[in-house]
Amino acid sequence: MSSDDADSTRYHLRRASRTPVWLALSWRALLALALIGIALAVHWFDRDGLRQNSGEPVTFADILYFTMITVTTVGYGDIVPVTQQARMFDTFVVTPIRLFVWLIFLGTAYNFLLKRVWEKWRMNVIQRHLENHVIVAGYGTSGSEAMSELVRRGAEPNMVVVVDENVGALRAAEACGATVMEGNATRNAALQAARVESARALIVSAGRDDTSILIVLTARRLARDIPISVVIRSQDNEAIAHQAGANTVINPASFAGLLLAGSTHGAHTADYLADLAASGGRVALRERSVAQDEVGKPLADLQTGLGHRIYRGQKIFGFWEPEAKRLEAGDLIVEVVPRRESR
Repeated sequence: MSSDDADSTRYHLRRASRTPVWLALSWRALLALALIGIALAVHWFDRDGLRQNSGEPVTFADILYFTMITVTTVGYGDIVPVTQQARMFDTFVVTPIRLFVWLIFLGTAYNFLLKRVWEKWRMNVIQRHLENHVIVAGYGTSGSEAMSELVRRGAEPNMVVVVDENVGALRAAEACGATVMEGNATRNAALQAARVESARALIVSAGRDDTSILIVLTARRLARDIPISVVIRSQDNEAIAHQAGANTVINPASFAGLLLAGSTHGAHTADYLADLAASGGRVALRERSVAQDEVGKPLADLQTGLGHRIYRGQKIFGFWEPEAKRLEAGDLIVEVVPRRESR
């Protein structure tokens, strides 16, 4: 077994429980106490229906003892109901209370002991069969915004796997419904545990360009075809990120600069760019493969949207170029569609 395989056993997925542990435990304790309190109160008010074998008067301490023993077991026989009313109460009220209290105890044991074992096993099964998910390596400002945008665009939160070493960041991601894993995404074992080879996409936002580029290199070695998007803060490192294997390199400062510069040539230019980028906009950019019935037709004749660009192998053609007059099998099309169509 290689060192990477050995290390991968240390990485485990987890998902947040919908109910806080303290709340679930408090509700169970209060319910059990309430049921026992009902039995205690009725036994006390009907204490004349109880008798001790010793013949001594029945005190409150005796009632408390009798109630607890009766609710938790079937009693020892040292205190017994002697009247018809007391016997009916024990039959139709105390016996169901005993069953409910035991169910509460068993449910608590399941939730706080057996369920943890079950949940760990379940997450291991999910981890082994995880596919078509999105991995977010680094849950800082950009990573959290990417997670929120994915959910707004229709992604299931639990199909987003957040990998980070920061415990606080992982708690925040769990609160959003993401599946999280504590680990260093620059390590082969961490990305293998996150099932990078079967993921739909990888978003890298480690906060440091050198770390982000190393994550891209590691991921590209493990999964040759996965689309990788990375946040790079220095323009000098953008070419390096592409060489490392990133499909998309995003520089937040440069993108903001594009919007600002575009606004000087017309306020609606920047507004349209923001409209394209935001999930709440009226239009959206969509990338898809050319359909069979579209082969041979010009890009301008698309019925699904407004065609902007064709990716044909390693070449890129705009809608104004001669190559856009005839679509070919295998082409990737980038088109502008109404937001409802992009979903």
